[in-house]
Amino acid sequence: MEQQYVDALKNNDGKLIKELYGTYRNEFFAFSKKYHVAQDDLSDIYQEAFLAIRKHAISGKLYEINSSFKTYLFGIGKHLIYKRLKDYASKQQYDAVLHKGEEDYEEVIIDQKNNLTEEQSLLRICFKQLGKSCQQVLTLSFYRGLTNEEIATLEGYESEAVVRSQKSRCLKTLKDLIKKSPLK
Repeated sequence: MEQQYVDALKNNDGKLIKELYGTYRNEFFAFSKKYHVAQDDLSDIYQEAFLAIRKHAISGKLYEINSSFKTYLFGIGKHLIYKRLKDYASKQQYDAVLHKGEEDYEEVIIDQKNNLTEEQSLLRICFKQLGKSCQQVLTLSFYRGLTNEEIATLEGYESEAVVRSQKSRCLKTLKDLIKKSPLK
């Protein structure tokens, strides 16, 4: 990679950074047209890619890269475009599922004769003691079978890692409630 660019990014050379940012912006937009991503999203993606390359420069990772600055920047951008397209496709699927009419679902008949076991009753009681966000995350994960990434997209969490840690905390809280329950 071009040494002067890496040094400029690492040492916060505002003039050269601004020049670099502007140099490849229009080319990136032209390159990205084939992916049919909205112009506003492309602006965000370019900004994220540039910030990522700057972060890599500060950490020293760019000194080991053999490609050109442009190639590396566009590679990060392309990865971010794919991620955005995947997120968009997932959201479209959720919207389609969430907006089904009642006639699209088969009727579920609950057999009132079956009583819950003691364990099931205890779980129901303790689950109701959890906060609404824990109930939602656990329901989406274990009842609906969604992945952490799908839950993050659907519920607006920052990332799947946030969902993973939230789910972990919720499960720990639920286990503690079950252990402390007088019904146990």
